[in-house]
Amino acid sequence: MVDKKAEIKSNLERANESLNAAKDLFKNEYLDFSVSRAYYAAFYASRALLLNNDIETNKHSGVIALVHQHFVKTGKLPVEQGKNLNWLFELRSVGDYGGMFHVEPGEAERALEVAEEFVEAIKQLID
Repeated sequence: MVDKKAEIKSNLERANESLNAAKDLFKNEYLDFSVSRAYYAAFYASRALLLNNDIETNKHSGVIALVHQHFVKTGKLPVEQGKNLNWLFELRSVGDYGGMFHVEPGEAERALEVAEEFVEAIKQLID
């Protein structure tokens, strides 16, 4: 049996590590990879929030949908944060699968800011 508190803690640690990795990648001008890590910071934080509320899913689409259903639509998480989660997911697709298309420096910088704010908002809901 999985220890729920340990899993929540682990996801929050991964969120923090992903944010740090995103910042390092940004500094070294690996913008596509930086954005991917920024999204994953939000993803791991979202999983921690869902687990904290006894909601489990591993699929990206499921995590996003459940965050909207249980936290954005209920007003527990600001609508702007829900939009930010969607935007990070979309931008990550460009970074990971964009082919000839790449993330612009301004988008990557904003992704870092948005991901950091999102993770902090999630931590406040968990505390």
